[in-house]
Amino acid sequence: MTTVITDKDHMLLALLRENARMPVSTLARRLGLSRTTVQARIERLEGQGVIAGYGVRLSDAYERGLVRAHILITVAPKSVHAVSGALAAIEQVQTLHSVSGTFDLIAIVVARSISELDELIDRIGVLDGVERTLSSIILSTRIDR
Repeated sequence: MTTVITDKDHMLLALLRENARMPVSTLARRLGLSRTTVQARIERLEGQGVIAGYGVRLSDAYERGLVRAHILITVAPKSVHAVSGALAAIEQVQTLHSVSGTFDLIAIVVARSISELDELIDRIGVLDGVERTLSSIILSTRIDR
């Protein structure tokens, strides 16, 4: 089944990214559509798997208090699946990417402090199958779409 996304669907998705709790009546007004049309579009996008779920967006003030980092990870041959599973069990690992190049994985992590980040990096470094890590603390975010 092919998913067809219209310009209005893209606009709807942008509004939902901005505020997933925006009332359907507000979405309808901003899109120039009826409430029932907007509700039907949301249900269709959910049904087609375009909208996979809704989440919490943290305030800038709260986010500024957190320490974020990229941890580049080299994994022993045939250990990517086991290491990925172990990383998935660590709450502070927000995103895990498989990449090409010198490293095999990049973990995006968040910690409440530098000391917590230090412990987290050590914890990742001693996982079975992890050969090497290189971490970079995120100082600021210049673009966030």
